[in-house]
Amino acid sequence: MNELTKKQKIRRLAETAIMLALATILSELAVVKFPFGGSVTIFSQVPMIVISYRYGVKWGVFGGLTMGIIQMLFGMGNFAYVSGILAYLILIFADYIIAFGCLGLGGMFRSKVKEPSVSLALGGAVVSVIRFLCHFVSGVTIWGDYSQGAQAVWEYSLSYNGGYMLPELAITVFGCVVIGALFDLSAPEIKIRKRKK
Repeated sequence: MNELTKKQKIRRLAETAIMLALATILSELAVVKFPFGGSVTIFSQVPMIVISYRYGVKWGVFGGLTMGIIQMLFGMGNFAYVSGILAYLILIFADYIIAFGCLGLGGMFRSKVKEPSVSLALGGAVVSVIRFLCHFVSGVTIWGDYSQGAQAVWEYSLSYNGGYMLPELAITVFGCVVIGALFDLSAPEIKIRKRKK
């Protein structure tokens, strides 16, 4: 295994920090915010998928977990809606740590799919589905009281979480396709792709 040079380590850390900041800003500029957490954003998942694509899944998961902690700090108000240690643990892990940590899997298709746009888009779709499943489980286990008996708890969780994660999936896949088409992400420095003549 090749050991990274000091310059490469600094570049990786700097890019990850910039992408985390970008992802956080984009998540705060939500198009639609749901009352008990969850929102439709403009490409907020894409920066972590790019990091995973560039530096591998292990590093990507590290970045995703860091994003999950940041999102949890921004969403501390959600802890007021649940009570009990089990509910807190499910909220921490299902709605934040695992849900955002999984974004680090976004580069999983890099070695399997040659076309960067397709590889990124597939990764974006898979991590969006995993993230939805995390929120769905959380909705069924700790947010069920908010269904108010109008529908089954699983239906409530499906409609509530699907209401923002389906658009989020579509936006993420579109963003991944555009980023993959415009930028060379396999180069040491991210640069605009040269047009083929």
